[in-house]
Amino acid sequence: MRPTPSRARRAADTLGARPRAVRAGSRRAGCPGRSTVPRVDVHPDVAALATLIGSWSGEGEGSYPTIEPFRYREEVVFGHVGKPFLAYRQATVNLATGLPAHAEAGYLRGVAPGRIELVLAHPTGIVELSEGQVLDQPGGLSLHLLSTVVPRTATAKEVTSVERRLTVSGDTLRYQVSMAAVGQAHQHHLSAELHRQS
Repeated sequence: MRPTPSRARRAADTLGARPRAVRAGSRRAGCPGRSTVPRVDVHPDVAALATLIGSWSGEGEGSYPTIEPFRYREEVVFGHVGKPFLAYRQATVNLATGLPAHAEAGYLRGVAPGRIELVLAHPTGIVELSEGQVLDQPGGLSLHLLSTVVPRTATAKEVTSVERRLTVSGDTLRYQVSMAAVGQAHQHHLSAELHRQS
């Protein structure tokens, strides 16, 4: 049964989820699966990351000594619900085959001025736990994250380090990912350029 607007409003009031007034500096929250999303104030701990909030798409390329080089189309969403983190989800499609290639989901946490943490789950059976810094740049920001540990399931391939560098300039997001995996030294793996969609 689909709730009527008045029923949904009563449920939101009961749960304390009624949207706060929109103030300067607020951004639209990103909640997967919701067709309408209230505007919320950006939490002070992630204010430096506010420019990421929204959806991005573009193309990238990957290589590693153990695989053939590849190109992909990517969609990324950074969402915010007023808490001290941004929700992150990503999905790619292999350009050569048109098939889904990879996906990630997790959280980017503001932990101190200029300091961030990333908690990221991969369907390959690894969890990426990283720490790093966020720096203001003219017209955007830059992030540098390095894994502190990469736990894995019993059947996942070994990944011992992951490093992410991300820059935003205006409505363009660029990133590079390096990693050490399956006995290979830490080296370049992915790079992409994405453009803001919302």
